[in-house]
Amino acid sequence: MGDIAPAPASGPTTAPAVSAPVEAVEAAAYRVPLPVPDGGTVLGWDALTVVVVRLRTAGVTGLGYTYADASCVPVLQGPLAGALRGADPCDVPAARDRMRAALAGRARPGTAARVLAAVETALWDASARLLDLPLYRLFGAARDRVPVYGSGGFTPFDDHRLLGELDDWLARGITMVKIPIGEGFGRGVDRDLRRVACARRAVGTAAEVFVDAHGGYAADLAVRVGERLAEWGVSWYEEPVACDDLDGLRSVRERVAADVTAGEYGQDARYFDRMLAAGAVDCLQLDVTRCGFGEWRRAAALAQERGTDVSGHGAPNLAAHVAAATPGLRHLEWFRDHEYAETLLFDGALTVRDGAVRPDPSAPGHGLALREADAEPFRVA
Repeated sequence: MGDIAPAPASGPTTAPAVSAPVEAVEAAAYRVPLPVPDGGTVLGWDALTVVVVRLRTAGVTGLGYTYADASCVPVLQGPLAGALRGADPCDVPAARDRMRAALAGRARPGTAARVLAAVETALWDASARLLDLPLYRLFGAARDRVPVYGSGGFTPFDDHRLLGELDDWLARGITMVKIPIGEGFGRGVDRDLRRVACARRAVGTAAEVFVDAHGGYAADLAVRVGERLAEWGVSWYEEPVACDDLDGLRSVRERVAADVTAGEYGQDARYFDRMLAAGAVDCLQLDVTRCGFGEWRRAAALAQERGTDVSGHGAPNLAAHVAAATPGLRHLEWFRDHEYAETLLFDGALTVRDGAVRPDPSAPGHGLALREADAEPFRVA
C-alpha cells in the first residue's frame, strides 16, 4: 500500500460552493468497435457500447458511464432527467431514492441498475468537482496506489496473440494476469488447460496466473479442472460455476487450492451479503458500472466485516477512485477492451506504471472528460 501523498495546494482560498441544483441531464451512447474482436467464452462481442451521462450544475459537469445497450439513453433523458432536475448533487442517497421511484415499473432491473450506477457516478463526480477534491479523497483515501491485474487473452486467441498480450502486461510491470477458460461450456477443457500451461510458460515466475471460467462448468467438472490448475500454480479461479449457484461456488471453493471469486453481476448490497453469507467466495468482485459507488462501498464494508477481500471488476478508469478508497481491496481488473474504449473516449484516462495506477491528486472528481469531437463518430444514440 502506498503512502498517501499530501493534497496539492491550488485555487483560491475561499470555500467552493457545495450546494447547487442539477440544471440539466445529458445522455448519449457510443459504440466502439474493438481492434481485436472477442469471440468470448460464453458471450462474444466485436464492439462495446458505452452509455455516458453528464450533469450540469453551478458551472461544473459531473460525468458517469456504464457499459450497456443504447436503449438506456431514453431512460436517462426521460424519467431520470425529470427526477434529477433541481436535486442537490451532494445529496447522493436522496437523489438515488428519487431515481428509483422514477424508474419503478419503467425499466427492467438490469437496465435500471446500470443507469442508476451511471447517474450516481456523475453525482459523485459533480460533488467532488464542486468541492475541488479528487474523488478518492472525498470518499476518504485508503491508498494512493491501486494494484491492477491484466485481463484479456480471450479464448479465440491463438498462442501467438495470447503471448503478445501477456508480454504487454509484463512490460507494464503487471505481476498478475488473467485469461478466460470454460470454452464451450466445458466442452473444451483440454484446450483450456493447454492455454493455462502456455500462459504459465510465458510469464514464468514473474506473475501470478488467474483464470475466469465465466460460469462455464458444472460443479464437479469445475473441481476436476481446479485440481489441474494447481499444477500451474493458478491462484485465482473466477466463476468456476454460474455466479448465482452459491452452493456450487462454495463446493468448489472447499475443494480447490485457488481462490474462488465471483460477484461482478451484483447490483445491490443484498446480493453481495447473500454471497458472503453462503461462504461462496474467497474474494468478492465489485463492478461499479452495475452497482455504483454507493453499493460498492456498502458491499466492501460487508466483506470487511467477514474478513473477505474485494476486487474491482471492469471499467478501470471509473473504478480506480473508489478502489483507492476501499480498505480490504486486493486489486483492480485492468481489462483490455475497457482500457481501449475509455482511452479513446475520455481525456484523463490513467496509465499503468509498475503494475498499478494512481488517481491524479490534482484533478477534481475522477478527472475524466468526454472527448466530444473524437467520440462523435461512434455515437449511436
